[in-house]
Amino acid sequence: MSEKKFNTVLSGFVPALVIPSLTLLGFWIVKSESTLVEFLVKFQQLHMLSKVVSLSTIPNLLLFFLFIWTNRNFSARGVIFATLLLAFLMLILKFI
Repeated sequence: MSEKKFNTVLSGFVPALVIPSLTLLGFWIVKSESTLVEFLVKFQQLHMLSKVVSLSTIPNLLLFFLFIWTNRNFSARGVIFATLLLAFLMLILKFI
């Protein structure tokens, strides 16, 4: 059985952190005319920043299943680790 290319925890962890960031940036570009900092501060003041970060992690689900379907289990594990890190961030944002 040959080794799958890009089947490392790091190759799942890095995209699973980058994709939600890009999703959040896309949401900011489409929905806001203010700066990114003002956008994030506004949601923090409304106590909704954790919800916005939560919604931006949804594309990680597609990435996770892509790695599972292509038998890249270590990469899928990296996606889970990154998503857990983002969940911890959401928990912190919720109680600030």
